Amino acid sequence: MKFGSIFLATLAAFITLNALAGDPSITSTNKYPWDGSVSAGLTLTKGNSDTLLFTLKALADKKEPVNEYHLGADFTYGESDSKRTADSVHGFAQWNHTFTDDFYGYARVEGLRDDIAGIKYRFTIGPGVGYYFIKDTQTTLAVEGGGSYVFQRLGTNDTSYMTLRLAQRFEHKFATHGARVWETVEILPQVDRIQNYLVNAEVGVEAAISKSFTLQVYVDDNYDSEPAPGRKKNDIKLVGAIAYKF
Repeated sequence: MKFGSIFLATLAAFITLNALAGDPSITSTNKYPWDGSVSAGLTLTKGNSDTLLFTLKALADKKEPVNEYHLGADFTYGESDSKRTADSVHGFAQWNHTFTDDFYGYARVEGLRDDIAGIKYRFTIGPGVGYYFIKDTQTTLAVEGGGSYVFQRLGTNDTSYMTLRLAQRFEHKFATHGARVWETVEILPQVDRIQNYLVNAEVGVEAAISKSFTLQVYVDDNYDSEPAPGRKKNDIKLVGAIAYKF
């Protein structure tokens, strides 16, 4: 079974379990429930050009007095005139353990497959520390730093190396209209060859259209200084999606 199939099966199970967790009869004794969302976007044109772009993303967060859990998975598929233009699956899990109100340690694992970019697989695993410069009910601003181990297959080449990880994330929730803005960026330079590095960034806005549904627009930018042979260094994706919150 292909990695993507396994990943999507895991994602489906994750969504089902968290949907069940939203049942009051199940979570009535759960003091710290999961806060999650599933979003989907579709662009389709027919006529002089036939194009398709489909995106699916699931996120879940759980915050306890000492521990925080962050999970995410996303899938993108695109075609233009029957030729694939996008085919990727990505997921991450991060556990934060707080030492003070603002200071925490973390462990993070991330996986990616992107056929169009020639990434057969890329796994990133590592620990680090983080600090909240702003942490209130409406606004958070945190920075993180640590180390990671990357092992990947680009085309037919298998490589592995150690990187530093420098990251920053920001979110602001507006008091009215159920709107929010967010931004994240991380840089992963190889420890012993600094010219080899990855940059992943996202910026987005969200507005409520009902109690459970929101409209999202966000931009993903992924830069690889040494991509697979014959591939470009930069991939940018603009997504408009409808999200269901549970």
